[in-house]
Amino acid sequence: MKKLKSAIYLATLLGTAGLVANATAADNLADFHAENQECDSCHTADGELSNDNLSYENAQCVSCHGSMAEVAEETKHEHYNAHDSHFPGDVACTSCHSAHEKSMVYCDSCHSFDFDMPYVGKWERHEPSIAELAKDKSEREAALAAAPKDTVDVVVVGSGGAGFSASVAAHDKGASVILIEKEPVIGGNAKLAAGGMNAAWTDQQKAKGIEDSVDSMRKDTMKGGRDLNNPALVDVLVTHSKGSVDWMTAMGADLNDVGRMGGASANRSHRPTGGAGVGAHVIQVLYDNAVKRDIDMRMNTRGIEILKDDSGKVKGLLVKGMYKGYYWIKADAVILATGGFAKNNDRVAKLDPKLKGFISTNQPGATGDGIDVAANAGAAMQDLQYIQAHPTLSVKGGVMVTEAVRGNGAILVNREGKRFVNEITTRDKASAAILEQTGKSAYLIFDDSVRKSLKKIDKYIGLGVVPTADTLVNLGKLENIDGKALTETVARYNTLVTSGKDTDFGRPNLPRALNEGNYYAIEVTPGIHHTMGGVKIDSKAEIMNAKQQVIPGLYGAGEVTGGVHGANRLGGNAISDIITFGRVAGEEAATYSKKN
Repeated sequence: MKKLKSAIYLATLLGTAGLVANATAADNLADFHAENQECDSCHTADGELSNDNLSYENAQCVSCHGSMAEVAEETKHEHYNAHDSHFPGDVACTSCHSAHEKSMVYCDSCHSFDFDMPYVGKWERHEPSIAELAKDKSEREAALAAAPKDTVDVVVVGSGGAGFSASVAAHDKGASVILIEKEPVIGGNAKLAAGGMNAAWTDQQKAKGIEDSVDSMRKDTMKGGRDLNNPALVDVLVTHSKGSVDWMTAMGADLNDVGRMGGASANRSHRPTGGAGVGAHVIQVLYDNAVKRDIDMRMNTRGIEILKDDSGKVKGLLVKGMYKGYYWIKADAVILATGGFAKNNDRVAKLDPKLKGFISTNQPGATGDGIDVAANAGAAMQDLQYIQAHPTLSVKGGVMVTEAVRGNGAILVNREGKRFVNEITTRDKASAAILEQTGKSAYLIFDDSVRKSLKKIDKYIGLGVVPTADTLVNLGKLENIDGKALTETVARYNTLVTSGKDTDFGRPNLPRALNEGNYYAIEVTPGIHHTMGGVKIDSKAEIMNAKQQVIPGLYGAGEVTGGVHGANRLGGNAISDIITFGRVAGEEAATYSKKN
């Protein structure tokens, strides 16, 4: 294939130096490429798409333009760089760069930065719902009348932490596995998680002299969920938490940094050394292990319908590939690990009208497909009305700011420069308190000591969403905060740190005074973050029907399920949930498959 890695070509295609004459005449990338290449430069020789992953097409992009890391070097910006992605796995070029139609920046589905890309169109979601897909009656019937395209023991739907954990665990129990994902990239919401993975009485805690217990984690989780959690599921979460950390560590994860998240009575949120984001790291480790095991992973592929035999047992899954269309996979067991529905504001608002119009922190695939597919299969639902807002979504750029920033010492102030809440209270209480402030937003305030304690903060600074100044008065001028009051607030807070007790708002941990180096501010507001409700499962991750009976061969793990978190999830419990229940679902599905 013709190599075109010239400086002009790269600059032209990637939007860093304007378009040359022949490019301006083109309306899309296919037109532009046609100036000097044939169709088989991108497509297979027979003209067919290689697969729904677009594996061949993406490989062709790389053969001309280099790896993501190489392209990132060519497209450096002052702040954000879409090619310097936080996404784990092999990010597909075609996630953004379409050929025969307008390209769309996938980052725009979450963020509000001004990306510059040639032939770009406005980001829009063109995805029919599961109910709307029922109108494809003739296509579905034809697919089901044909022989199954594939036969495996277990099909996993969703490539977040729960899906990957289930896939690896099922494989290691001897099952053959296919994993499908409707998005063009892996990771689900887990790839966005930054704070940590809660676990009690781990080796990492012991090494740091941290006192904790399974019973303490159980009590914190139940209290955070207003005692509406399913105690049996909470018991699985907390008793398996250390084993989940050990399992991930054995596969190569670094979970040696231990901090504290809201609602916890001890430091138990495990994350990479230095406080780097936990989610993308965990997903990368799981992905690497899935690749090592040669697990079949298919992107751009939706799970449409659970197929059952006459006795009601699962016999497979009807899927729809974006390019390959409908087909069915024969399987003894199906694991739904599709995440929640926080990105579907219509559904959110029906369940909780006060959240109508709220922005979401979630990735674009979190629309509730799995819940609909499960409901059509007869699954019972639990706790759908409980929807959580994350208190600290950056107003600038739409970046979710991890709770660990507060856990490591940042305070929350309003425009008047005053604290107004215990910063590490539960998310529901912190969100409600922020919405009561002027402008319905607040500011995270911290200094260089907090910055140095958590690597993730450098990412926010690099994105340009963290104004900084040498004094609190000057910081106030930058953000229209009362600088005099802010100075007094921080001085007061520092005296509380010295005394070891927050007599103003009852914050239980005071890790450090804010008096080192420069000061920083991030304007934040709540965003819809986690849906606590979903399909009803038992302690083996088996999905239940309305009669409290197991649907044989159907399993659920992660945010698609309800019952684990009650009315409110504690920060750090999501990663623990998806790893723990994903692993349980995978092992149970594999065992079930062997018996059937």
